[in-house]
Amino acid sequence: MKKIWVYDTTLRDGSQGEGVSLTVEDKLKITARLDYLGVDYIEGGWPGSNPKDLEYFKRVQELELRHAKVTAFGSTRRPGIKPEEDANLKAIAGSGVPVAAIFGKSWDLHVLEALGTTLAENLKMIGDSVKFLKDQGMEVVFDAEHFFDGYKHNADYALQVLEAALEAGADWLVLCDTNGGSLPAEITGAVQTVAQRLQAPLGIHCHNDGELAVANSLAAIEAGVTQVQGTVNGLGERCGNANLCSVIPNLELKLNKRCLPKGNLRYLTECSRYISEIANLVQHNNQPFVGQSAFAHKGGIHVSAVLKHPETYEHLPPETVGNTRRILVSELSGASNLVGKADELGVDFSDKAFTRELIQSIKELEYQGYQFEGAEASLELILKKATGEYTPYFQVDSFKILSEKVAGGETISEAMVKVRVDDKMVHTAAEGNGPVNALDNALRKGLEEFFPEIAQMHLSDYKVRVLDEKDATRAKVRVLIESRDVTGAWSTVGVSTDIIEASWQALLDSIDYFLMKRMSRNEKLAANNA
Repeated sequence: MKKIWVYDTTLRDGSQGEGVSLTVEDKLKITARLDYLGVDYIEGGWPGSNPKDLEYFKRVQELELRHAKVTAFGSTRRPGIKPEEDANLKAIAGSGVPVAAIFGKSWDLHVLEALGTTLAENLKMIGDSVKFLKDQGMEVVFDAEHFFDGYKHNADYALQVLEAALEAGADWLVLCDTNGGSLPAEITGAVQTVAQRLQAPLGIHCHNDGELAVANSLAAIEAGVTQVQGTVNGLGERCGNANLCSVIPNLELKLNKRCLPKGNLRYLTECSRYISEIANLVQHNNQPFVGQSAFAHKGGIHVSAVLKHPETYEHLPPETVGNTRRILVSELSGASNLVGKADELGVDFSDKAFTRELIQSIKELEYQGYQFEGAEASLELILKKATGEYTPYFQVDSFKILSEKVAGGETISEAMVKVRVDDKMVHTAAEGNGPVNALDNALRKGLEEFFPEIAQMHLSDYKVRVLDEKDATRAKVRVLIESRDVTGAWSTVGVSTDIIEASWQALLDSIDYFLMKRMSRNEKLAANNA
């Protein structure tokens, strides 16, 4: 199995994506997680460009990395000066890491127009910079910026750029599709030419402006490169970079190339979601391999087949990349969906007539506007209530909300809730920065006396969807609430023409689900300790 070296640039190129902002602490956490995954190189940033990256390179020395080499990024020396006088190169050399990645112009248009220098001076800048860093004892990765555009415009000069870096001692020559506009056949042809002309380790760095970064990276590897650059979840400027969460499993599972240490591919989904969480970004459900929907099945015929033979609708077992199969229940569902979901949740559904009746009930709820694909905690409660496996922990007798707007001031909401636990009635009131927040505070206040662990859960997301826009303010709305504790997250749903009522339904389900899961865990712990 041939080794492909994985070069991750999430912390540098990925952080240039719109909406991505990483603190030093974030970058250190991601570094540790990428090392745990088993990537070979982690491009930490540009030490000569900003104080945050300077601090990162100081503090990353404290991490005990087991596998990855941290890499400092920068450009070649500026025109007309010596490399030892260039602040950027001096910062790279002083970064304390073993690898330097420097980019140089390989498109003559950029040399003449962007840099404003001569083609000969550009070649000298590249050679001088690589030699300077090699003299400091560093491994040098040379990124030929805009290589494929340069190759199409002036192939001879683009190849001279690579030769200049190689003659100066570069350890890697990385061919960059910086504008992301190349097609796989163009990538293949250029890589084959380079591989025939130069005896050097080659890498590929693709952007995704044509939605081809993954395909172009795979094409380059099949044509002879042995290092692949990209980012986790495809983060990056404009349309992003090659998504390593797709590149790596395709290489390992489809092309029989070794990218990660043996067995580490199963950590891929966890790593992907961890980095989304640290970067405070919403993970796309339909992301291949690692997305929540990557192995989700909804159509009844699909589900029936997948439960018999998973390969009928799955191109690989989800466990190989650390993901899980999900069976969705919706208006498209058949009995197979519900039975599959029940098995997944540990609910007994052996009565076929009852199963059909329950499916019809769920379809009716979805017709009314409920959506259980994104609210599986509410669905689990429905299934366990239907089979008698659910015991309510509390009952709400009533609630009342008052909102007051003082001229020139904020609107204050107050909620009063009457809640019954066993035979004890509790009447509580609380304020909030809105009616839903006030209801949440009042309900918690009444329940914490009986269930103090409720303090450990919190609402992490709240979405409202208008279902019938034509009805304007009379329209029915669907509210999805995501809640979270230290063990994970769960989602619940409510539907009503009254946004407060819909929110209340979702809120009650959220607390119900938390208590059900917590009590179940406590019972298991007690049984294990007995």
